[in-house]
Formats: sequence, structure tokens, C-alpha cells
Amino acid sequence: MRSSIAEYAAVEAAAMKFVKSVAEGNSKYAKDLFTGDAVLFGYLDGELEHGSIEQFYHNVDTVGAGADFKARIDVVSVEETVAVVRVLEEKWGGRIDFTDYLLLMKMNGEWKCVAKAYNQNSDTIKK
Repeated sequence: MRSSIAEYAAVEAAAMKFVKSVAEGNSKYAKDLFTGDAVLFGYLDGELEHGSIEQFYHNVDTVGAGADFKARIDVVSVEETVAVVRVLEEKWGGRIDFTDYLLLMKMNGEWKCVAKAYNQNSDTIKK
């Protein structure tokens, strides 16, 4: 059963915590979104990152987004207790474009992210 528009808005608001952390270079908002055991998978400048979401927090806290940073949230699907969100990022750290996929679960009435997988656009990989 498709969820209501209000539920899509709730998922978008949850994903905004991710964008706000990246934009401000402060992981505190994302820490409210991700579960403690959330996982991360993706390639950053050709190196595989995988494991604890703590690596994402480290990246956010050590690399400022930059003045040209832009992001867009697309709520791809919401199905009662699970949601998929795509976040497009441009110019993170002044140079990197990402496509992030966030997997959210509704837990105790709140949307929480359990996994983040991402792609770095190939034309922004530092060789």
C-alpha cells in the first residue's frame, strides 16, 4: 500500500538532517538520523569505504561542504515501514559530486536511516 503524501514529507524531513549535516560540516544532525549500527558503503576517490557510519561522520566533520555545495532530496519510495531516498550532492568539499541512497526504517514512529550507499561521479575522482 502506498503511503500518504504526509508520510513522504516526514521521510523528506528526516533526510534533510543528512543534507544539513553535510552542508554545515557538522555531523550532529546526521547522528539524529542514523541508527547506531547503521552501515556505509561507497567509493571515495577510488577507495572503498565500508562499515560503520562513523566514517561518514568523520568525513563530514573534517571536510567542509564549501560555498558552492548544492543538494537535492528525492523520496524514491515509502512503503509503510521502509523508505528509499536519493540525495544528489554537487561540489562537496568544493569538488565532489555524489549520489547517495539512504535506506530508512520507521522505528517507534520515527524515520531512522540504517544504511547509506553512495557513488562518487567519476569526473570528480581525484587521481
